[in-house]
Amino acid sequence: MRPIISILLPVWNDAPTLGTALNSIRRQTFKEWECVVVDDGSTDGSTEIAANFARKDSRFRLLRRDHAGLIPTLNAGLDACRSPLIARMDGDDWMHRDRLAAQKQALDRAPELQAIGCFVRIFPRDDLTDGRRAYERWLHSLSDPEAIWRERFIECPVAHPTLMIRRERLMALRYRDRDWPEDYDLLLRLLREGPVVGNVPRRLLGWRDLPKRLSRTDPRYALSRFTQCRAWHLHRDFLRSAPRYVLWGHGRTGRALRKSLAELGHHPSLIIEVHPRRLGNTIHGAPVVPPDALRDAREKGMPDPIVVSVAGSNPRGEIRATLTKMGFQEGFDFVCAA
Repeated sequence: MRPIISILLPVWNDAPTLGTALNSIRRQTFKEWECVVVDDGSTDGSTEIAANFARKDSRFRLLRRDHAGLIPTLNAGLDACRSPLIARMDGDDWMHRDRLAAQKQALDRAPELQAIGCFVRIFPRDDLTDGRRAYERWLHSLSDPEAIWRERFIECPVAHPTLMIRRERLMALRYRDRDWPEDYDLLLRLLREGPVVGNVPRRLLGWRDLPKRLSRTDPRYALSRFTQCRAWHLHRDFLRSAPRYVLWGHGRTGRALRKSLAELGHHPSLIIEVHPRRLGNTIHGAPVVPPDALRDAREKGMPDPIVVSVAGSNPRGEIRATLTKMGFQEGFDFVCAA
Protein backbone atom coordinates (compact mmCIF):
# COMPACT_ATOMS: atom_id res chain seq x y z
CA MET A 1 0.00 0.00 0.00
CA ARG A 2 1.15 3.53 -0.73
CA PRO A 3 2.21 5.28 2.49
CA ILE A 4 0.44 8.44 3.59
CA ILE A 5 3.58 10.38 4.55
CA SER A 6 6.97 10.36 2.83
CA ILE A 7 9.88 11.56 4.96
CA LEU A 8 12.50 13.21 2.74
CA LEU A 9 15.90 12.88 4.39
CA PRO A 10 19.10 13.93 2.55
CA VAL A 11 22.34 12.53 4.00
CA TRP A 12 25.96 13.48 3.51
CA ASN A 13 28.50 12.20 6.02
CA ASP A 14 26.08 12.16 8.96
CA ALA A 15 27.28 8.88 10.48
CA PRO A 16 27.65 10.16 14.10
CA THR A 17 24.01 11.29 14.27
CA LEU A 18 22.13 9.38 11.56
CA GLY A 19 21.21 6.42 13.75
CA THR A 20 19.50 8.73 16.25
CA ALA A 21 17.56 10.44 13.45
CA LEU A 22 16.39 7.16 11.90
CA ASN A 23 15.48 5.65 15.26
CA SER A 24 13.30 8.67 16.02
CA ILE A 25 11.46 8.02 12.75
CA ARG A 26 11.04 4.32 13.47
CA ARG A 27 9.42 5.15 16.83
CA GLN A 28 6.67 7.33 15.36
CA THR A 29 3.17 6.70 16.68
CA PHE A 30 1.87 7.23 13.13
CA LYS A 31 2.92 4.12 11.22
CA GLU A 32 1.91 4.68 7.57
CA TRP A 33 5.11 6.34 6.39
CA GLU A 34 8.07 5.76 4.17
CA CYS A 35 11.46 7.35 4.72
CA VAL A 36 13.39 8.19 1.55
CA VAL A 37 17.03 8.45 2.60
CA VAL A 38 19.03 10.06 -0.23
CA ASP A 39 22.74 9.47 0.30
CA ASP A 40 24.76 12.19 -1.45
CA GLY A 41 27.97 10.22 -1.88
CA SER A 42 28.81 9.81 1.81
CA THR A 43 32.26 8.46 2.69
CA ASP A 44 31.91 8.02 6.46
CA GLY A 45 29.64 4.99 6.88
CA SER A 46 26.33 6.83 6.56
CA THR A 47 25.36 4.58 3.63
CA GLU A 48 25.85 1.44 5.69
CA ILE A 49 23.83 2.81 8.60
CA ALA A 50 20.89 3.68 6.33
CA ALA A 51 21.15 0.34 4.50
CA ASN A 52 20.99 -1.52 7.81
CA PHE A 53 17.75 0.28 8.74
CA ALA A 54 16.31 -0.50 5.29
CA ARG A 55 17.12 -4.22 5.69
CA LYS A 56 15.27 -4.36 9.00
CA ASP A 57 12.31 -2.13 8.06
CA SER A 58 11.08 -1.92 4.47
CA ARG A 59 9.58 1.51 5.13
CA PHE A 60 13.12 2.89 4.89
CA ARG A 61 14.26 3.31 1.28
CA LEU A 62 17.87 4.16 0.43
CA LEU A 63 18.84 6.03 -2.73
CA ARG A 64 22.57 6.27 -3.45
CA ARG A 65 23.96 9.12 -5.57
CA ASP A 66 27.31 10.57 -6.48
CA HIS A 67 28.03 13.68 -4.46
CA ALA A 68 26.15 16.61 -6.05
CA GLY A 69 25.16 18.89 -3.16
CA LEU A 70 22.01 19.47 -1.16
CA ILE A 71 19.59 20.87 -3.74
CA PRO A 72 20.02 18.14 -6.42
CA THR A 73 19.84 15.58 -3.61
CA LEU A 74 16.57 17.02 -2.30
CA ASN A 75 14.99 17.08 -5.75
CA ALA A 76 16.09 13.50 -6.47
CA GLY A 77 14.50 12.43 -3.19
CA LEU A 78 11.36 14.41 -3.95
CA ASP A 79 10.93 12.53 -7.22
CA ALA A 80 11.13 9.27 -5.28
CA CYS A 81 8.51 10.23 -2.68
CA ARG A 82 5.16 8.49 -3.27
CA SER A 83 2.92 9.92 -0.57
CA PRO A 84 0.43 12.81 -0.61
CA LEU A 85 2.31 14.43 2.29
CA ILE A 86 6.06 14.99 2.47
CA ALA A 87 7.86 15.67 5.74
CA ARG A 88 11.38 17.08 5.75
CA MET A 89 14.01 15.75 8.08
CA ASP A 90 17.80 16.05 8.39
CA GLY A 91 20.28 13.39 9.40
CA ASP A 92 21.56 15.26 12.43
CA ASP A 93 18.16 15.99 14.03
CA TRP A 94 15.55 13.87 15.81
CA MET A 95 11.76 14.00 15.84
CA HIS A 96 9.36 13.52 18.73
CA ARG A 97 7.37 10.30 18.45
CA ASP A 98 4.13 12.31 17.90
CA ARG A 99 5.49 14.60 15.18
CA LEU A 100 4.00 12.93 12.10
CA ALA A 101 0.64 12.24 13.75
CA ALA A 102 0.27 15.79 15.06
CA GLN A 103 1.22 17.46 11.79
CA LYS A 104 -1.00 15.22 9.67
CA GLN A 105 -3.92 15.89 12.00
CA ALA A 106 -3.31 19.65 11.71
CA LEU A 107 -3.31 19.50 7.89
CA ASP A 108 -6.42 17.32 7.86
CA ARG A 109 -8.22 19.92 9.98
CA ALA A 110 -7.10 22.83 7.78
CA PRO A 111 -7.40 21.91 4.09
CA GLU A 112 -6.66 25.54 3.16
CA LEU A 113 -3.07 25.12 4.41
CA GLN A 114 -0.35 23.95 2.04
CA ALA A 115 2.21 23.13 4.73
CA ILE A 116 2.67 22.87 8.48
CA GLY A 117 5.70 23.23 10.74
CA CYS A 118 6.19 22.79 14.48
CA PHE A 119 8.20 24.26 17.31
CA VAL A 120 11.78 23.10 17.91
CA ARG A 121 14.30 22.62 20.66
CA ILE A 122 17.72 23.70 19.49
CA PHE A 123 20.52 21.66 21.05
CA PRO A 124 23.09 21.21 22.55
CA ARG A 125 21.93 23.96 24.90
CA ASP A 126 25.27 24.70 26.59
CA ASP A 127 26.81 26.24 23.48
CA LEU A 128 23.79 28.17 22.19
CA THR A 129 24.46 31.82 21.43
CA ASP A 130 22.08 34.55 22.54
CA GLY A 131 21.14 34.99 18.89
CA ARG A 132 20.11 31.36 18.47
CA ARG A 133 18.09 31.46 21.70
CA ALA A 134 16.33 34.60 20.48
CA TYR A 135 15.59 32.93 17.13
CA GLU A 136 14.08 29.93 18.91
CA ARG A 137 11.87 32.22 21.01
CA TRP A 138 10.80 34.10 17.87
CA LEU A 139 9.89 30.84 16.09
CA HIS A 140 7.75 29.86 19.07
CA SER A 141 5.87 33.18 18.90
CA LEU A 142 4.53 32.24 15.44
CA SER A 143 1.70 29.91 16.37
CA ASP A 144 -0.79 30.66 13.58
CA PRO A 145 -0.71 31.10 9.78
CA GLU A 146 -1.34 34.86 9.92
CA ALA A 147 1.68 35.40 12.19
CA ILE A 148 3.92 33.29 9.94
CA TRP A 149 2.76 35.22 6.88
CA ARG A 150 3.16 38.58 8.62
CA GLU A 151 6.73 37.78 9.73
CA ARG A 152 7.90 36.14 6.50
CA PHE A 153 10.37 38.89 5.57
CA ILE A 154 12.00 39.02 9.03
CA GLU A 155 13.66 35.59 9.11
CA CYS A 156 12.74 32.12 7.92
CA PRO A 157 9.56 31.75 10.05
CA VAL A 158 9.46 27.92 10.09
CA ALA A 159 12.46 25.70 10.79
CA HIS A 160 12.74 23.78 7.52
CA PRO A 161 13.42 20.31 9.02
CA THR A 162 9.99 20.59 10.68
CA LEU A 163 8.07 21.23 7.45
CA MET A 164 5.34 18.87 6.26
CA ILE A 165 3.99 19.94 2.87
CA ARG A 166 1.39 18.65 0.43
CA ARG A 167 3.19 16.73 -2.29
CA GLU A 168 1.54 18.37 -5.29
CA ARG A 169 2.59 21.82 -4.07
CA LEU A 170 6.19 20.81 -3.41
CA MET A 171 6.38 19.06 -6.78
CA ALA A 172 5.23 22.30 -8.44
CA LEU A 173 7.74 24.48 -6.60
CA ARG A 174 10.67 22.10 -6.09
CA TYR A 175 13.96 23.21 -4.57
CA ARG A 176 16.04 25.62 -6.60
CA ASP A 177 19.59 26.92 -6.47
CA ARG A 178 19.63 30.73 -6.48
CA ASP A 179 22.84 31.01 -4.42
CA TRP A 180 20.86 31.79 -1.28
CA PRO A 181 19.10 29.62 1.36
CA GLU A 182 16.92 27.11 -0.48
CA ASP A 183 14.65 26.58 2.54
CA TYR A 184 13.84 30.29 2.98
CA ASP A 185 13.34 30.62 -0.77
CA LEU A 186 10.86 27.74 -0.79
CA LEU A 187 8.89 29.12 2.14
CA LEU A 188 8.66 32.61 0.64
CA ARG A 189 7.38 31.15 -2.62
CA LEU A 190 4.72 29.27 -0.66
CA LEU A 191 3.75 32.36 1.33
CA ARG A 192 3.31 34.44 -1.81
CA GLU A 193 -0.18 32.86 -1.85
CA GLY A 194 -1.00 34.27 1.59
CA PRO A 195 -1.18 32.65 5.06
CA VAL A 196 -1.04 29.05 3.81
CA VAL A 197 1.61 27.73 6.22
CA GLY A 198 0.77 26.88 9.83
CA ASN A 199 2.49 25.51 12.93
CA VAL A 200 1.79 22.83 15.48
CA PRO A 201 2.57 24.74 18.72
CA ARG A 202 4.56 21.88 20.25
CA ARG A 203 8.30 21.16 20.32
CA LEU A 204 8.31 18.15 18.03
CA LEU A 205 11.82 18.37 16.59
CA GLY A 206 15.26 18.45 18.15
CA TRP A 207 17.28 20.76 15.92
CA ARG A 208 20.99 20.09 16.29
CA ASP A 209 23.20 23.19 16.06
CA LEU A 210 26.83 22.24 15.49
CA PRO A 211 29.72 24.12 13.84
CA LYS A 212 29.67 21.74 10.84
CA ARG A 213 26.01 22.39 10.03
CA LEU A 214 25.55 23.59 6.46
CA SER A 215 23.91 26.83 7.60
CA ARG A 216 27.14 27.65 9.45
CA THR A 217 29.61 26.72 6.69
CA ASP A 218 28.01 27.31 3.27
CA PRO A 219 28.29 30.85 1.79
CA ARG A 220 24.66 30.57 0.63
CA TYR A 221 23.59 31.03 4.25
CA ALA A 222 25.60 34.20 4.89
CA LEU A 223 23.64 37.20 6.19
CA SER A 224 24.13 39.03 2.88
CA ARG A 225 22.54 36.14 0.98
CA PHE A 226 19.51 36.16 3.28
CA THR A 227 19.16 39.88 2.54
CA GLN A 228 19.33 39.29 -1.21
CA CYS A 229 16.75 36.50 -0.95
CA ARG A 230 14.46 38.74 1.10
CA ALA A 231 14.86 41.63 -1.37
CA TRP A 232 14.13 39.44 -4.39
CA HIS A 233 10.93 38.14 -2.83
CA LEU A 234 9.85 41.65 -1.82
CA HIS A 235 10.42 42.54 -5.48
CA ARG A 236 8.19 39.66 -6.62
CA ASP A 237 5.63 40.00 -3.83
CA PHE A 238 4.90 43.18 -1.85
CA LEU A 239 6.72 45.59 -4.21
CA ARG A 240 5.87 43.82 -7.47
CA SER A 241 4.22 46.91 -9.01
CA ALA A 242 5.97 49.61 -6.97
CA PRO A 243 9.29 51.03 -8.20
CA ARG A 244 9.11 53.52 -5.29
CA TYR A 245 8.58 52.67 -1.64
CA VAL A 246 8.89 54.25 1.79
CA LEU A 247 11.75 52.86 3.88
CA TRP A 248 11.35 53.07 7.66
CA GLY A 249 14.81 52.76 9.19
CA HIS A 250 18.27 53.39 7.77
CA GLY A 251 20.51 51.67 10.25
CA ARG A 252 22.68 48.74 9.19
CA THR A 253 19.65 46.53 8.49
CA GLY A 254 17.82 49.17 6.45
CA ARG A 255 20.94 50.16 4.48
CA ALA A 256 21.63 46.58 3.43
CA LEU A 257 18.05 46.03 2.29
CA ARG A 258 17.95 49.36 0.43
CA LYS A 259 21.07 48.41 -1.55
CA SER A 260 19.65 45.01 -2.51
CA LEU A 261 16.30 46.50 -3.52
CA ALA A 262 18.05 49.17 -5.62
CA GLU A 263 19.70 46.40 -7.66
CA LEU A 264 16.17 45.20 -8.47
CA GLY A 265 14.90 48.64 -9.49
CA HIS A 266 13.20 49.76 -6.27
CA HIS A 267 14.19 53.07 -4.69
CA PRO A 268 12.87 54.85 -1.59
CA SER A 269 10.72 57.95 -2.06
CA LEU A 270 10.98 58.74 1.67
CA ILE A 271 13.13 57.44 4.51
CA ILE A 272 11.49 57.48 7.93
CA GLU A 273 13.89 58.01 10.83
CA VAL A 274 13.86 59.12 14.45
CA HIS A 275 17.61 59.73 14.68
CA PRO A 276 17.94 63.54 14.98
CA ARG A 277 21.20 63.68 13.01
CA ARG A 278 19.58 62.02 10.00
CA LEU A 279 16.38 64.06 9.90
CA GLY A 280 16.34 66.73 7.22
CA ASN A 281 19.03 65.05 5.14
CA THR A 282 18.63 63.36 1.77
CA ILE A 283 19.86 59.81 1.25
CA HIS A 284 20.14 58.60 -2.34
CA GLY A 285 17.56 61.15 -3.40
CA ALA A 286 15.07 60.34 -0.63
CA PRO A 287 14.23 62.96 2.03
CA VAL A 288 14.73 61.75 5.60
CA VAL A 289 11.60 62.65 7.57
CA PRO A 290 10.02 61.79 10.96
CA PRO A 291 7.15 59.28 11.33
CA ASP A 292 4.52 62.03 11.48
CA ALA A 293 5.25 62.77 7.81
CA LEU A 294 3.41 59.56 6.96
CA ARG A 295 0.25 60.91 8.50
CA ASP A 296 0.49 63.97 6.28
CA ALA A 297 1.20 61.80 3.24
CA ARG A 298 -1.83 59.66 4.01
CA GLU A 299 -4.09 62.70 4.24
CA LYS A 300 -2.88 63.84 0.81
CA GLY A 301 -3.33 60.40 -0.72
CA MET A 302 -1.95 56.93 -0.07
CA PRO A 303 1.88 57.02 0.11
CA ASP A 304 4.07 54.43 -1.54
CA PRO A 305 4.22 50.95 0.06
CA ILE A 306 6.08 51.05 3.37
CA VAL A 307 8.93 48.65 4.21
CA VAL A 308 9.91 48.67 7.89
CA SER A 309 13.52 47.52 8.11
CA VAL A 310 14.42 47.76 11.79
CA ALA A 311 16.20 45.11 13.84
CA GLY A 312 14.64 44.02 17.13
CA SER A 313 11.13 42.78 17.84
CA ASN A 314 10.35 45.50 20.39
CA PRO A 315 11.10 48.44 18.04
CA ARG A 316 9.18 46.68 15.27
CA GLY A 317 6.23 46.22 17.61
CA GLU A 318 6.18 49.93 18.40
CA ILE A 319 6.36 50.83 14.69
CA ARG A 320 3.56 48.37 13.88
CA ALA A 321 1.39 49.97 16.52
CA THR A 322 2.16 53.46 15.19
CA LEU A 323 1.35 52.54 11.59
CA THR A 324 -1.82 50.70 12.58
CA LYS A 325 -2.98 53.73 14.58
CA MET A 326 -2.42 55.86 11.47
CA GLY A 327 -4.71 53.53 9.54
CA PHE A 328 -2.14 51.48 7.62
CA GLN A 329 -2.82 47.74 7.25
CA GLU A 330 0.06 45.31 7.67
CA GLY A 331 0.63 43.01 4.72
CA PHE A 332 -1.09 45.42 2.34
CA ASP A 333 0.13 48.95 3.14
CA PHE A 334 3.31 47.96 4.97
CA VAL A 335 5.51 44.98 5.79
CA CYS A 336 8.37 44.41 8.20
CA ALA A 337 11.58 43.16 6.60
CA ALA A 338 14.60 42.94 8.90
